[in-house]
Amino acid sequence: MALILHIETATNICSVALSEDEKLIALQESTRTNSHSELVTVFVHKVLSEAKTGIQHVDAVAVSMGPGSYTGLRIGVSVAKGLCYALDKPLISIGTLTAMAYGARMTKPDMDDHILFCPMLDARRMEVYYALYTKNMEAFSPPAAKVMDEGSFSDILKNHGLLLLGNGMDKCKNLFAHNTQVAFIDNFLPSAAYMIQAALHKFQHQDFEDVAYFEPFYLKDFIAGKPNVKGLK
Repeated sequence: MALILHIETATNICSVALSEDEKLIALQESTRTNSHSELVTVFVHKVLSEAKTGIQHVDAVAVSMGPGSYTGLRIGVSVAKGLCYALDKPLISIGTLTAMAYGARMTKPDMDDHILFCPMLDARRMEVYYALYTKNMEAFSPPAAKVMDEGSFSDILKNHGLLLLGNGMDKCKNLFAHNTQVAFIDNFLPSAAYMIQAALHKFQHQDFEDVAYFEPFYLKDFIAGKPNVKGLK
């Protein structure tokens, strides 16, 4: 029996879950903007309290590793690593897009086998972070950054259908509006609850991260904006 704490802060959603094997025991989440640093530790305490257990009884901490928001990822990974250090517990990383694909399968469990799940995160302008997964959660195409246009996925759509989801999906609706091979899951939000199956699999296979050296998967380098100060060159 594995008691795992799950932390998802890679997007605008702040979400914390507690699971026992494949069962979701408690879940706390919020869509409030720029609240991750304020809420994530509060949510950790709340899910433990709801489950009537203590943090010392957790067997592992799973964290959404990216891609996603630079700041959000730093917050979630810092909290997860801090807990693992303090408790001497293993750290499990779950790809943000992978967890979203698991959520899509939970939402649409009866999809045909030729359909690929395509979770997407907004990367500004017409660019998205995306990956493709089969119904069995096998990686068909690894996470990548892609500028979307009308020819996107044309080779894949010759043999497969696509089910798009996530906040990057809105950029694609007009591009694929008349393509019957493409469907959409509207209003899909990432959740720590979608990490449970993948995290349990890694726990059972002792597929853990090195807490000292683990870093989020940003996919693209973070570039800080230059201050607009008159007189500086």
